[in-house]
Amino acid sequence: MPVAFNRQEMSLILSVYGRMVAAGEWRDYGISNLRDVAIFSIFRRTAEHPIYRIEKHPRLRQKQGMFSVVGMDGRILKRGHDLRTVLRVLERKLIRSVDPD
Repeated sequence: MPVAFNRQEMSLILSVYGRMVAAGEWRDYGISNLRDVAIFSIFRRTAEHPIYRIEKHPRLRQKQGMFSVVGMDGRILKRGHDLRTVLRVLERKLIRSVDPD
């Protein structure tokens, strides 16, 4: 049976996704439910590689945590047991410094 994000997890992910779309940072997403992992891919434009992947690996639940955010280059930006905490790494991308005139 494939791994999938549950309703609460999707709600957290889509909340962050919605804010980033509203800010003009992201434009599209894709969901893959595979045998070992569920992946929520985030795209800046539709016809390119994902800029981020939110992954759920249930087998890593007892180890370093089943949730992770992976960058475009394949590096794991954040990993943990709590999805809300893991997603904070993406919200930091939304906060920008404002230059005074």
